[in-house]
Amino acid sequence: MSRTDEILWEASPAFREASGQATLMRWLAAHRGLQLRTYDELWQWSVDHLEEFHEVLWEYFDIAHSGTYDEVLGSRRMPGAEWFAGTRVNYAEHALRHRDLATPALVAVHEGGEPVGVSWDELSAQVGALTASLRRLGVGRGDAVAGYLPNIAEAVVAFLATASLGAVWACCSPDFGPLSVVERFRQVAPKVLFVADGSRYGGKLIDCSPAVVAIAAQLPSVEHIVWVPNVGGASPPAALTQPVTPWADLVSEPAPLEFTRVDFNAPLWVLFSSGTTGPPKGIIHSHGGIILEYLKSLALHMNLKPGDRFFWFTTTSWTMWNILVGGLLLGATPVLYEGSPIWPDRAAQWRLAEQCRITLLGTSAAYLIGCQNEGVTPGKSFDLSSVVSVGSTGSTLPATTFRWVYEAVKPDVWLVSSSGGTDVSGGFVGGSPLLPVRAGEIQARCLGVAVAAWNEEGKPVVDEVGELVVTAPMPSMPIRFLDDADGAKYHDAYFSMFPGVWRHGDWMTLLSSGAVMIHGRSDSTINRMGVRMGSAEIYAVVEAMPEVAEALVLGIELPDGGYSMPLFVALREGQVLDEALAGRIRTAIRTLASPRHVPDEIIAVPGIPHTLTGKKLEVPIKRMFQGVPLGVAVNLGAVDSPALVEHFAALAASAGSSR
Repeated sequence: MSRTDEILWEASPAFREASGQATLMRWLAAHRGLQLRTYDELWQWSVDHLEEFHEVLWEYFDIAHSGTYDEVLGSRRMPGAEWFAGTRVNYAEHALRHRDLATPALVAVHEGGEPVGVSWDELSAQVGALTASLRRLGVGRGDAVAGYLPNIAEAVVAFLATASLGAVWACCSPDFGPLSVVERFRQVAPKVLFVADGSRYGGKLIDCSPAVVAIAAQLPSVEHIVWVPNVGGASPPAALTQPVTPWADLVSEPAPLEFTRVDFNAPLWVLFSSGTTGPPKGIIHSHGGIILEYLKSLALHMNLKPGDRFFWFTTTSWTMWNILVGGLLLGATPVLYEGSPIWPDRAAQWRLAEQCRITLLGTSAAYLIGCQNEGVTPGKSFDLSSVVSVGSTGSTLPATTFRWVYEAVKPDVWLVSSSGGTDVSGGFVGGSPLLPVRAGEIQARCLGVAVAAWNEEGKPVVDEVGELVVTAPMPSMPIRFLDDADGAKYHDAYFSMFPGVWRHGDWMTLLSSGAVMIHGRSDSTINRMGVRMGSAEIYAVVEAMPEVAEALVLGIELPDGGYSMPLFVALREGQVLDEALAGRIRTAIRTLASPRHVPDEIIAVPGIPHTLTGKKLEVPIKRMFQGVPLGVAVNLGAVDSPALVEHFAALAASAGSSR
């Protein structure tokens, strides 16, 4: 693979010089005597001099701290690297140090509602009051606090108050069923549980009371429940056995902001893996690691600045919520949205951009592809003059959708495609305003991230598909997993294939130019006749066809040594999978993707199931076709449509009986 000549965007000289990356390079010249002229030189220096680079971030972003460090990084071993030992920091202190800004701290909006701004003074006052109230409830350093909350301002306040105390935050959104919430929160053992009376989704008000009762009954660690009125102010259910305090009672009494500084590597929050193929992993990140990662990622790779309106469609369960709230660290304004990403229609997020004057609109690749396939023309339908950049993550963005953004959204917008993971709550590869945007490519490896593509022998490859690996530590790598006293789960998750090297589980191509292409999960690779291909390559072709809404392809190793490659297609309304359409699909794959990866059969299905964060259930469904029972292969509480999973289970059973 090689770089295309198709440049879709280049920064203007003014945009480039005002960018976070160019500003950092000038700082390095003035303060360190480093004359770095290109992004490639900056990246190479950042990984060759990993400790110095992070010490520069420490100084450049003026990290508020106590104590001193003897070494930036004790050793480069993975897992187990320890950063800035001897220092103490607090995330919330950094998030609330922009209180002199006149711009809103938050903008909150729900389906069909008007934006509501929260000033920095209001946010600070609520966090101060809630911090004092939590302290009175017995919450202190290292205790756990959990939220069963939608993406609303109260969730941000509760998180910041928890962090202020040095306590540990965990959150699930109301789209998770009670069993899925319990299997996550039980690992955390929260002392206080914040719950919303309801949520909004798809034009409906959802009563959370029954779920709250079911969740609270199975969490014996919970000593207090905080009732957050969101949709109607209903009273707490009488069936709750723990003491319940209304939200208003905990934020009404003024109290000064107080921040408990904790060790740089002390736990800040617990994020959870999808939990579709087994119990969700509780991933613990540190205060200091997240502060550094977010300041770097948001200021340098997304070019976020004070006063920018920063939006990413997310729920409180996905790491993108944490990243969105991280905009506060730079004095930007996170725009919180509660509701469906496509209600009342597919254009919902573009309408929100106009309504809230969003500067950076972040969304999923699936949303952009859906807009393209449905013929949405945001640039014609909405005033997007405020939008400077569009962010895309969650899955691979095909080249055709890159082009669609520049044709249908805005010709001068900066499209920032990135890839990372909940595991590091950040990115491995992402944007650079110093580089052009080319169709189908992620611009660069992120600063301070020693990303490479390795073959099965553990050798680096260029212009070839390989495993995405990280060969040196990142501060935001997990400090540990929950329920993993000996570290075995952590080791097995990332370091079992290449000892001492993080293997993420994605296929990538590192182009000789330095740009990157992501091809999907390596554990769902299509391997036909010894030739591997990421499923994303198939989707890019099939989902561009006007008849197809979405597709799922599997590469199934069979017990007899055979190999099966079915393609499942969810068709648009009014379409029928006849021989003519099946032939066109096969021809498109043969000519545009690979003649070796034409599916053995094409099967129409009513829809494609996903995790609750929008990823296709490739691996669980593959396991069902290999004979694994539904209840073992997938946790139905962690998917968006159990009925669709059951449909695939029936197909798998039928396929197994016919062999």
